[in-house]
Amino acid sequence: MKTVVLLVDDEAPFVETMTKRLIKRDLTVISAYSGPEALTKLDQESHVDVVILDVKMPGMDGIDTLKEIKKTLPLVEVIMLTGHATIETGIEGMKLGAFDYLMKPCDIDMLLQKVQEARAKKDKHNEKIAQARIQEIALRHGV
Repeated sequence: MKTVVLLVDDEAPFVETMTKRLIKRDLTVISAYSGPEALTKLDQESHVDVVILDVKMPGMDGIDTLKEIKKTLPLVEVIMLTGHATIETGIEGMKLGAFDYLMKPCDIDMLLQKVQEARAKKDKHNEKIAQARIQEIALRHGV
């Protein structure tokens, strides 16, 4: 099953270029150009595995968007991406549940590796939840 990525950045040329590059590497890409648009798309597309999220955006920035994503979809992994990295922002993003933090422009192979690792982490969490549910049902039925 293909990994589904939501790419969020206010710079349209960046989104268009990265979308093409990620699709060529066999990912399904959904694009959003703002934090609010990203949250709307996440509501509509429940099968997103990983969000690649720009930190510096007008209006709702990446940190605020990350907070909202983690409130409603805590298992969706988020990779923060910025050309304006600071140690403080990186630490804040990681504290809020970001999977990782990369500088723009980032190497596409490094980004793909992080996406694969984030997808694996999400899948592992989902597997644990499924196993816990199976055990709970088995206990209820005395199995």
